[in-house]
Amino acid sequence: MGVAENPVTEQPRRFYDGGVDATAGQPEVPPDPHADPRIELVRHVLGGQEEFAMRRRIAYRDRHLGELLVPRLTATFRTDLTSVPAFFTWLVPKTGNHLPATLLHDGLIHPPGDPTYVSTAGHVVRRVEADRVLRDAMADAGTALVRRWLVWSAVTTVTMLDGGGTGWTKGRTWYYRMVAALTVVVILALGVLATLDLFDIRIPFNPTQLWMGDRTWFVEIVNGLSAAIAIPLLLARLFWGKELWIAGAVVGVSLSVLLHVTVAVLAITGLYQLVERFTRSVPRAATVLACVGMVAAPVWFVVAVIVTR
Repeated sequence: MGVAENPVTEQPRRFYDGGVDATAGQPEVPPDPHADPRIELVRHVLGGQEEFAMRRRIAYRDRHLGELLVPRLTATFRTDLTSVPAFFTWLVPKTGNHLPATLLHDGLIHPPGDPTYVSTAGHVVRRVEADRVLRDAMADAGTALVRRWLVWSAVTTVTMLDGGGTGWTKGRTWYYRMVAALTVVVILALGVLATLDLFDIRIPFNPTQLWMGDRTWFVEIVNGLSAAIAIPLLLARLFWGKELWIAGAVVGVSLSVLLHVTVAVLAITGLYQLVERFTRSVPRAATVLACVGMVAAPVWFVVAVIVTR
């Protein structure tokens, strides 16, 4: 379910060619444990969204569940490769040595919320177990430690918010949803308040005054960083449960420490998308503005240098 008892070491031969499932008029091509995995993707664009179909299955021999073959049906399966927002691809790219593991995970939870995937050995694989398989499979595929725990923690948080295919009771599902949502809200709120305190913008009842306060900027940054680590760790240990608390700690600390970087990347991404839409909708006006900017920027630079001398 949650954290493995022993560290997982890299074993790439756990991945192998999964063959092809039986389709109309075509017999099954069985998996071959002695052949390397073959990732054969066909690109589809539906409604502007890019998706990929797999022409062959991936086979993976899990340490607890035995052989896993995905996708269940190549004819209907679609994947967006590694499911990560565009503004986070600088941290976790869509493809790389983690791709076989992320495709495996997509296959285990497809169709969404379906808890009936059964391994060759007859084990039912639910959503939380599929998340654990993802983490172990990334290790076997050679994914670096930090990246695979980041990916697993993010996926686990999505599982908690969604609740589908987990087998949890309604009460447990809603508890996990509230815990995940509350963690994100608390970290975002404290991050904003700490930033205001750093720039000496005073507001009443600011709890970050306890560790920020009227100190030198260096001390305030160090204190803020320590709080960005300590508070998410405390929230995760108290509320996320013994099986998922490490996921809560990784997500919380990552969100706290990278909060300002994430905001900056979001702002740049949003600006780029606005410019891109503008150039598509009004191409002539965009060209004129670009030309004006290219002329105005050097002129402004020269004037600024002369005036400030």
